[in-house]
Amino acid sequence: MHHVRNVRAPSLLRLAAASLAGTAIEFYDFFVYGTAAALVLGPLFFPTFSPLGGTLAAFGTFGVGFLARPLGSVLFGHLGDRRGRRPVLIASLVLTGAATVAVGCLPTYGTIGMAAPLLLLVLRFLQGLGLGGEWGGAVLLTLEHAPPGRRALWSSFPQMGPSLGFVLANGMVLGLSATLSDAQFASWGWRIPFWAAGLLATAGLWLRSSVTESPLFLEIDDHARVPLAEVVRVHWRLVLLTAGALAVGYAVFYSVTTWSLAYATERLGVSRPVMLTCVMATVLVQGALTPLAALLGDRYGQRSLCLTGCAGVALWMFPMVALLATGEPVLMFLGFLGAMLAFITMFAVTAAYLPELYEPRVRCTGAAVGYNLGGVLGGALTPIVATTLAGYGGRVPWGVGAYLTAVALVSLGCFALLPETAPGAVPVTEPAPG
Repeated sequence: MHHVRNVRAPSLLRLAAASLAGTAIEFYDFFVYGTAAALVLGPLFFPTFSPLGGTLAAFGTFGVGFLARPLGSVLFGHLGDRRGRRPVLIASLVLTGAATVAVGCLPTYGTIGMAAPLLLLVLRFLQGLGLGGEWGGAVLLTLEHAPPGRRALWSSFPQMGPSLGFVLANGMVLGLSATLSDAQFASWGWRIPFWAAGLLATAGLWLRSSVTESPLFLEIDDHARVPLAEVVRVHWRLVLLTAGALAVGYAVFYSVTTWSLAYATERLGVSRPVMLTCVMATVLVQGALTPLAALLGDRYGQRSLCLTGCAGVALWMFPMVALLATGEPVLMFLGFLGAMLAFITMFAVTAAYLPELYEPRVRCTGAAVGYNLGGVLGGALTPIVATTLAGYGGRVPWGVGAYLTAVALVSLGCFALLPETAPGAVPVTEPAPG
């Protein structure tokens, strides 16, 4: 049996901060695109489409980032299982940052024609590739350094990254919207948040340069030669179940943060600053409560919280769309808040729960592939499906509520089929493959 040495709290805090900062920066890059897709990319890159068609096309390129994420998790998971968790953090941050800056430099359709949306598609794919590798490396470094009984708490730091990245991205867009006219924002203002990604990535690389390798990785004697092949052969059922289980989290998050922005500004006539403020306030509360939910996972078991969060989503989706349809900021905020509280009850503990299901020699690949396949199922499709469904019926998008409830019930079934792991425990032995 291999015993993982204890890591001093100050070192663990530095490590958690580096993981949180890097994850926040990479998700900033990803979310800047999502916000721009909802607000301006349709007319700029798909001007020959109708307004609805342009939004759908922009969300289509948004979805390509999700399709790239499982491939990124395979490539970077291979690196993480063969060479260590630390190199993944550096390589993924460089790739995502470079692709994001390049989007900000891209000529529009009016300048280079069809080459513009095609290049946008390629850069979005590269963004997704980098983000697909980020999660596995960041989560495993904190998880495998953390003491027993506090695994969920420490591994929740990277899980706060998406909230921080979202607030950074949308705060910048909100600030630009308040200071620029619509014409200025559409002309050049939308590029500034993409350019800012370069500065953020540089800061993230500086933070991550001092991170030490996972002690558990260093004590693995026999690394998997082809981690993906072993995951597919031994853990294929686990990968499919975790992907299905996590789909609801992505569906809820992106229905609140991406689809609702487009729906409320285009269909309900709510101003862009009001919508961004509502959504940002919700995500701030969600991020602040992430460690609390993780502590509950350490105490009561991570799967229990996942099941509770799924059930909460299933019960709240119809009230959420009804509150959104009012167009009233306070009511929309309450609708979003209920959805995000259910979401974080589940997602705060997945960083500890998901890797625990896989043996250490293939953990970086297995956990990341399952996590990012869930992103394809829940995140890539949701803005497109929701935008389409909202086009039918009256003012209240009941079809969207039904779709999200159905996703929640499927995920609930998948979690029910997964095993519980000991609260806060990570296996320190390396089972033989087979």
